[in-house]
Amino acid sequence: MNVEENRLSPPQLLKITKALADPQRFAILERIAAEPEVACKQLVAEFPITQATISHHLKELVAADLIASRRIGQCAMLSRREDVLSEYLSQLNHKLLPPLNGQSCNCSERRSWER
Repeated sequence: MNVEENRLSPPQLLKITKALADPQRFAILERIAAEPEVACKQLVAEFPITQATISHHLKELVAADLIASRRIGQCAMLSRREDVLSEYLSQLNHKLLPPLNGQSCNCSERRSWER
């Protein structure tokens, strides 16, 4: 993530959006986000796709900075990048739900889809 102002650059926003556009990749991210850490081999066991396809999706999620990976021996442990996900949602909210007619936004009402 861009350290300056803790903001994602336009190319980073696009990369994340493209990564999340794939339904299988989104489901994998959703599974990873459900726990503090998930072993890669657990994803292979849970999803009805090949290990190579899982690896491809994980590579895309890492490239978009949506997940972090750390190794324990031959096992990869995966976790969500809360800072990136939070900033992505914040910027989407700002870009796609700007205040109408100069009115201030009630973010608690307008962010109901984030819950």
